[in-house]
Amino acid sequence: MASIDISGVKKVYAGGVTAIHSLDLAIPDGELVVLVGPSGCGKSTLLRMIAGLEAITEGTISIGGAVVNAKEPAERDIAMVFQNYALYPHMTVRGNLEYGLKNRGTPRDEIDRRVTEAARILEIEPFLERRPRQLSGGQRQRVAMGRAIVRQPKAFLFDEPLSNLDAKLRGQMRIEIKRLQRSLATTSVYVTHDQLEAMTLADRLVVMNAGRIEQVGAPISLYERPATLFVAGFIGSPPMNLIELAYLQSKGTLELPANTDLVGIRPDTIHLTPPQGPHIALDATVELYEPIGGESHLHMRLEGSGQLIVAAVPARTAATEGATVKLYVGNADLHPFNKETGRRTD
Repeated sequence: MASIDISGVKKVYAGGVTAIHSLDLAIPDGELVVLVGPSGCGKSTLLRMIAGLEAITEGTISIGGAVVNAKEPAERDIAMVFQNYALYPHMTVRGNLEYGLKNRGTPRDEIDRRVTEAARILEIEPFLERRPRQLSGGQRQRVAMGRAIVRQPKAFLFDEPLSNLDAKLRGQMRIEIKRLQRSLATTSVYVTHDQLEAMTLADRLVVMNAGRIEQVGAPISLYERPATLFVAGFIGSPPMNLIELAYLQSKGTLELPANTDLVGIRPDTIHLTPPQGPHIALDATVELYEPIGGESHLHMRLEGSGQLIVAAVPARTAATEGATVKLYVGNADLHPFNKETGRRTD
């Protein structure tokens, strides 16, 4: 186990296309960090540079205090889990788990011990003599993780490992990965574009955009206090509503920083009854009532501006499409931003 330190790392492809812009990130020993962002933001490129599968243009990457820039992937003592499982189809599950250890000359009794322990942890003992084609997607993903576990590496790298699974199985495997990482306490870097995975798995979340880090922190911190307009719009489902300050100033007394011109409002902080303390009141017309189980989403158009916003309300809230409703938001739930800089102003 070891820390991972990324210092001034940059990636420029042929033709001058910059994928990663001089990035710094310190990952302490035992932490599970999730890299999240839209397609093309650079998260997979960064993971591949840590793994040694992608050359670094500038900067250094250290694992366990040792710079690994010039080391081959096999020399970095990391284990990678891919989205396509990458299992050998002609081998049994046991053969897949043993393969890397045999190549390293690990003694037979140690191979047996590690394979038995990994199979127990992942509950795949009944499948050890089967081949990958005889397994479900979730079972294959467990085998892929088992192959990483038996290595006993300094770090795990996960490259969107659940993207090929259905929604129910993804939820189950998220729990498995979190439980496994906590049990092994191995430094882990996990890449996903799925913010639900990111929010539930991460000790710390790294939101990336266009090859840069927008914000780093605990998932709930990024949700409750996004540092930039990008994070505000990317983290949270439904995303944060962003409304012009000029429109809101006539709806209540606001005390916001002078350079604020855009205000964010989370859908779950919009209420249909007045909250205690200072608040603003908005009138809106319901365009779509969307019951989704534990809550309902009201898609509404603000009176006077025509802007479409979303509110997350209790599941049994009665709402009639076409009706005008009164909305309330506490002043403490307003997020001030500056459009020009794209950053939070308080």
